[in-house]
Amino acid sequence: MSKKKKKYYTVWKGHHTGVFESWDDCKAQIKDFQGAQYKSFSTFDAAKKALKGNYKDYIGKTSKFKSELSDAQLKKIGQPNYNSISVDAASSGNPGKMEYRGVDTKTKKQLFIQGPFDEGTNNIGEFLALVHGLAFLKKHNSNFIIYSDSRTAMSWVKNKKCNTKLERTKKNKTIFDLIDRAIIWLKTNSYTTTIVKWETKAWGEIPADFGRK
Repeated sequence: MSKKKKKYYTVWKGHHTGVFESWDDCKAQIKDFQGAQYKSFSTFDAAKKALKGNYKDYIGKTSKFKSELSDAQLKKIGQPNYNSISVDAASSGNPGKMEYRGVDTKTKKQLFIQGPFDEGTNNIGEFLALVHGLAFLKKHNSNFIIYSDSRTAMSWVKNKKCNTKLERTKKNKTIFDLIDRAIIWLKTNSYTTTIVKWETKAWGEIPADFGRK
């Protein structure tokens, strides 16, 4: 079994800011902090350098990816279709603060972002991101496809149902209001957009990834 590589966590906004050497220490700084900004790095120097910069300059940017798949497997999968957008979500806790966004797959230009919201889950965020992406492409009369790395969210969209086990509370009312709107949109709109699974093992993290943990 390969040894898990150590990561360092930069917190730009949190209860305390700085570079932290464990996920638990990082999580303590962002828990229950509105608008927390944080990201993981593979070296201390990189994390320290990022702390002096702007969070937005680092979000979604990861180190060069090298796939462990064989050449035959990579050839079979092929390359991403860059006439597309990619969506993803991030959640600090389950449930916890959740946000989601969509980007242009090729340029990584951010097209939309929502959150953070209290008491959400990653699956809910992935679902909302997909529906937001479908509405975005329909509004712009685009023939792009959508990439998602969540089979769960893809199945929820296909079934027009957010099958979450999360209970509706006053704290997460905003999220459930969005879920209700998303389901209504799916049931009252037609679309031709193709939703495709992002091949993480072949291509690395999806371009919309928040690059945090």
